[in-house]
Amino acid sequence: MKTVNFPSGVSVPVLGQGTWNMGEEAARKRDEVRALQLGLDLGMTLIDTAEMYGDGGAEEVVGEAIAGRRDEVYLVSKVYPHNANLEGTQAACERSLRRLKVDCIDLYLLHWPGCFSLDETFDGFEALKKAGKIKDYGVSNFDLEGMQDAVDCGAVATDQVLYNLIKRGIEFDLLPWCRQQGMPVMAYSPLESSGREQAALLDNPGLHAVAHAHGVTPAQIALAWVLHQDGVIAIPKATDPVHVRANRAAADIKLSPQDLAALDHAFPPPRRRRALDMR
Repeated sequence: MKTVNFPSGVSVPVLGQGTWNMGEEAARKRDEVRALQLGLDLGMTLIDTAEMYGDGGAEEVVGEAIAGRRDEVYLVSKVYPHNANLEGTQAACERSLRRLKVDCIDLYLLHWPGCFSLDETFDGFEALKKAGKIKDYGVSNFDLEGMQDAVDCGAVATDQVLYNLIKRGIEFDLLPWCRQQGMPVMAYSPLESSGREQAALLDNPGLHAVAHAHGVTPAQIALAWVLHQDGVIAIPKATDPVHVRANRAAADIKLSPQDLAALDHAFPPPRRRRALDMR
């Protein structure tokens, strides 16, 4: 699978696994664990989670899924902004480590901008690095100005943002800037999440035409398009084994210049700056 490097030099697959909405119902836990384990088997070894997801439940699912396989996994989690002061980041990370049943998180992110200064948040992150609790840190849901401030305050590894064919605003400014910095972007909801917006994406006739030409599903083409972008890591969530395998197969789809032009026609790229899309 294609890989991308973080500024630290660590290489990860461009296709990982998300966990939003996992850990919310005990009856679904076994299927969620098995789906993540299948993804690991298929090479999707980056797993993204957060203390917010399922009020910690998603981290517990991840902890069970990676038991005995920690060395295979690049583990990402996120801290609530209201926990992101000097002491709060460290306490939140300790709780996440307990739920994940690991000693260290590979990449720890500030979930979105909050009331505490980045200097204070990053002081907390640096203390965690020094203690060996995390290896790298970054942010999520930061626009260009936010990222420019962030890199002035610390060694930011990534920005995790909403990005897909119908949410292309970052291509105007944020994505080119991150590429110039040698910093990958992590794309959450690459296939959208809400029913209405997912329908607007997956029911598009132009997307269907490209999918038909390749003999695959519209969702696979939409995901392949995200994976085609330089310096972008996609983290779709899937709990059905069929969807997990379909996501993995999307990483092998080669989009031609004609395919990309057709998708640009169906989902025009931004011509002006837009406010950052968030979920």
